[in-house]
Amino acid sequence: QVQLVESGGGLVQAGGSLRLSCLASGRTFSNYAMGWFRHAPGKEREFVATISRGGGLTDYADSVKGRFTISRDNAKNMVYLQMNSLKPEDTAVYYCGIGSTYRSTRAADYDYWGQGTQVTVSS
Repeated sequence: QVQLVESGGGLVQAGGSLRLSCLASGRTFSNYAMGWFRHAPGKEREFVATISRGGGLTDYADSVKGRFTISRDNAKNMVYLQMNSLKPEDTAVYYCGIGSTYRSTRAADYDYWGQGTQVTVSS
């Protein structure tokens, strides 16, 4: 069975940084693009970042561009999200997704998700 486990969330002050990690198992990791999405209460699941299967191409939501960086280590079956200059608007549960050969900004293109990790940014 495919499993994704996120970690690294927590409480941080505005302007601070966090690095989220996602460990994948049960699938040939290097064959798939990966994505990060977030979900705040009362809102739709929102695209954050995606990375190609080889790690050479990335896309970001306009709201995080220049502040967040997605990366992957295929030898370790891991994907990361480095978050800098955090804002209260970034507060949400962050999810790692797998499922598409090519990177995508659409949640429907991913077929497996982790349990999520909470990120809370205080004013």
